[in-house]
Amino acid sequence: MANQETPLIGEALIKEVCRRIRVARSYWDAHNNAACRGERERALALYNKLTKEEKEQIPQVLRVWLRYRSEKYFGTHRTPPKSKRKS
Repeated sequence: MANQETPLIGEALIKEVCRRIRVARSYWDAHNNAACRGERERALALYNKLTKEEKEQIPQVLRVWLRYRSEKYFGTHRTPPKSKRKS
């Protein structure tokens, strides 16, 4: 997807956050952890731009997955992913 010229605001930003969380969850279900991690980071960056009222408009299931369950597996306390190349 090409970078957009104008930043997302309001309803468009909420829809984009929901879309990115759903994409991350689909990668999670497919056991594609690298793609899931990247998509989750993008969703979290957008999520942090939302106001408290806008965050409440995101379905609770998506908010829980983004903030709690995925943090368990992708949080900073976890071992970072390794390179696929062997030394």
